[in-house]
Amino acid sequence: MPISRYWATGLISNSSSGDVRTCVIVAASEEFQVGRLPCTGFVCLGAGADFVMLGGMLAGHSESGGETIEKNGKKYKLFYGMSSDTAMKKHAGGVAEYRASEGKTVEVSYKGPVEVTVKDVLGGIRSTCTYVGAAKLKELSRRTTFIRVTQQLNTVFGNND
Repeated sequence: MPISRYWATGLISNSSSGDVRTCVIVAASEEFQVGRLPCTGFVCLGAGADFVMLGGMLAGHSESGGETIEKNGKKYKLFYGMSSDTAMKKHAGGVAEYRASEGKTVEVSYKGPVEVTVKDVLGGIRSTCTYVGAAKLKELSRRTTFIRVTQQLNTVFGNND
């Protein structure tokens, strides 16, 4: 899966420097998620992240928070990050003077029960470990090798003519 070399370089550099007892590296997978493929979180783990935030991936399910609304016969759930204006008004009485809201409230398509997404995530973890030869999740970053891809057009299998 293609990811920004600047993003990957930053994550890899930060994960290999510093004391692992005092340095926790967090990666957000939502900006790289493609459809229902929860693969980017595993790229993050392979690059050295200690954990991956899955808020956007888990949003919109029956079990997730947020109001369910209907528009033009289609169900949506309202999703907002905890630094958003909506969250601060709801949980802290508003945005404090010394802060700024950093998120937005969005309508996410209703996805039904979270069980299917969790199975996708677990399958993605298993596949990722298999691809790199990691028997355990903690081996993932040691066994992952990143290469620079300069040609992202597959001329053999990518032709849709």
